[in-house]
Amino acid sequence: MNENERWIVLDGAVNVRDLGGLPTADGEATKFGRILRGDNLQGLTGEDLNRLVGDLKLRNVVDLRSQAEVRLEGPGPLTRMTEVGHHHHSLFAEAGRFTDVEADTIEGDKVLPWGRSPKVDEELRVTGYYYGYLRARPDSVVAALRVLARDDGMALVHCAAGKDRTGVVSALALAVAGVTREAIIADYAATGERLEGVLARLRASDTYRADLDGKPADHHLPRPEYMAQFLHTLDVRFGGPFGWLESNGWTDGDTDALRSRLIS
Repeated sequence: MNENERWIVLDGAVNVRDLGGLPTADGEATKFGRILRGDNLQGLTGEDLNRLVGDLKLRNVVDLRSQAEVRLEGPGPLTRMTEVGHHHHSLFAEAGRFTDVEADTIEGDKVLPWGRSPKVDEELRVTGYYYGYLRARPDSVVAALRVLARDDGMALVHCAAGKDRTGVVSALALAVAGVTREAIIADYAATGERLEGVLARLRASDTYRADLDGKPADHHLPRPEYMAQFLHTLDVRFGGPFGWLESNGWTDGDTDALRSRLIS
C-alpha cells in the first residue's frame, strides 16, 4: 500500500484520508473510494466540492460534532450540495467546552471504565473519554456506522480534528471489516502527520481556540498506545468491538453490509 494514495488533498481541510488499502486478517485489503475520514469541513472551497462530490462521488456525510459546534460554526458548504445526504450523530463530546480536541478535566467514576483513580495518566485519560463516547451515545455510534455501510456512493465521517471521535468510529468500522489491529492503530496514528495543520485550522476558529491555547502540539498527538488501550478495553469488557456492537443492536446484516462496502 502506498500511504500517499490514502490522503485526499484539499484546500479547505487537511486531515482527509481514504480508509482503503488497509490489510485484513484474512489477507485481503479494504477498497479505495468507499469511506473517507476527515476533519472540520467548514473551509471547503468550490474546487474541493467539485473534487469530493463530482470526482469522488461523495454522497453521505456523517458529522460527529456536538450540537454546540454545529451551531457555532454554522452550516458547511457541503450542506448546499443536493447530491449529498447529511447525518448528524453527535457523540456529545465532554472534553473542553465544545470539542474533543482537549479534555480540561476528567471524572474517573463517570468516564473511565475501571472507576476513579487517584492519578490518571495520559493514556488512561484519552482512553477514558474514547470509551465515554460509547457510553454516552451508543445509538449515535451505531447509526454512524450504518450510514457508512450504505452502498450509494462514497461516505465521509468527520468531527473537528478528525482524530478522536472520528478515530473511534473509524476504528470500529475497520474492525468490522476485519482489518488487522496493527493497521487500525496505524490508521489512527496517521493523523499525527497532519496535526500541525489541524491545530492551526482549529485555532483560527473562536469555537476551538480556547480549548487549544496554552498547550503544545505534542499534547494532542494521537499516540498508537491510546488506540491500543481503547481496543483492549473493549476486549476485556465485551470480548472485542463486535461484542460491544452486538450489545447495542448491531446485527449480522449490518456486518455484512459494512464488510461488503469496505471489502467487496
